[in-house]
Amino acid sequence: MDYPKIIVTPPGPKAQKIVERDKNVISPSFGRAYPLVIDHGEGCIVTDVDGNKFIDLNSGLACLNVGHQHPKVLSSIKAQVDKFLHYSYTDFYYESVVELSEILESIVPGSFKKKFFFGNSGTESIEAAIKLARWHTRRQGVIAFIGSFHGRTMGALSLTASKPSQRRYFSPLIPGVEHVPYPYCYRCPFNLEHPNCDYACVDYIDDYLFKKYLPPEDVALVMVEPIQGEGGYIPAPKDYFKRLRKLIDPYGILLGVDEVQSGIGRTGKWFAIEHYGVAPDILCMAKAIASGLPLGVTSSKSDIMDWTAGSHASTFGGNPVSCAAAKAVISIIMEENLLKNSETQGGYLLKRLNEMKEEYSLIGDVRGFGLMIGVELVKDKTSKEPAPKEVEDLMMRCFRKGLAIVNCGLSTLRWMPPLIISSELVEKSLEIFEDCLKEVKAA
Repeated sequence: MDYPKIIVTPPGPKAQKIVERDKNVISPSFGRAYPLVIDHGEGCIVTDVDGNKFIDLNSGLACLNVGHQHPKVLSSIKAQVDKFLHYSYTDFYYESVVELSEILESIVPGSFKKKFFFGNSGTESIEAAIKLARWHTRRQGVIAFIGSFHGRTMGALSLTASKPSQRRYFSPLIPGVEHVPYPYCYRCPFNLEHPNCDYACVDYIDDYLFKKYLPPEDVALVMVEPIQGEGGYIPAPKDYFKRLRKLIDPYGILLGVDEVQSGIGRTGKWFAIEHYGVAPDILCMAKAIASGLPLGVTSSKSDIMDWTAGSHASTFGGNPVSCAAAKAVISIIMEENLLKNSETQGGYLLKRLNEMKEEYSLIGDVRGFGLMIGVELVKDKTSKEPAPKEVEDLMMRCFRKGLAIVNCGLSTLRWMPPLIISSELVEKSLEIFEDCLKEVKAA
């Protein structure tokens, strides 16, 4: 196998020059993981400006589920470009948005009729969900979760609770948002163990919010990630969402799920919430839906999306080029059986990473579904003290050896390769990862 292929230790001289130029003109608010300067990509491989070839376990931050430069995506984009680039679906009509909505209706969970709102990003899909829930219910309250990431615009940021740096100096945010503990079973905030906990994290909402100070009839929406992304690649336990629905449904509170990172086949199903046997009232998607082109979609039960003309819109939402890419992505996942490949390759990854967990004291937890897997490092398995420096060291060592992988949460590395990844590339990635893990342990 010719991958990865490191010609010069990254960042090479060309990459270093671009990084220096970047510092002079680009906002310092972007937090780069490491100096990977991309020149081009193909399939699961990215090549930097110095000619180094990396196995891409990042998928452009979970955007490139069908890989880089998939021929069918490119041909669909080119065909649309030859027709027209834009004509604002806010004020006029074109067929591609309708076609994409009809396709999405068949894969978004729930046997009910659905309608769709189109924006440009995951953040915008969350903003639309907040506004839609408030419009439909005529209520203000929103419940979100500690450790969540929903975006950085002021509405979405009000729900985000992943890192202090994301919220510092931006208050006041929108009112009416309450945060509750997420079911982070490896680090249970109640110091309990699943399943003996009997879902105390759900009871907390009832006992300490609804019965103390937050009238449930004032709550419009509970917005939650089925698998927390930036918070650490943390899947909720098996029956969590059924218990949550049992609590909120009698009050008419809507359940919204953020599938911006976990959707479009990443977990072996179209959407991660399908692993839990629950259909949400509102579902948000972006990232992989258009293979990295700007597109955010908010789906809801048809009767919930009852807002009137002018109440919410987006000039560039549902861009025809992005819609063409999205239709191609869904078609590719179906035709190439990528849900199955995600499940198969992810299952093997989980097995091998759990074997490493038994062998290496640095690995505290391995978790996930399909090709959305978190490996949490700790300094001590008993105390579970996070190991952020060790994660940074491991990530950089992988980078220098041609494995592009990034961290999240307290001290977790996330495996999120394209769904097209082969068993050979998975095996090579595991080999490099384990070699670097040994080096970190020795250091």
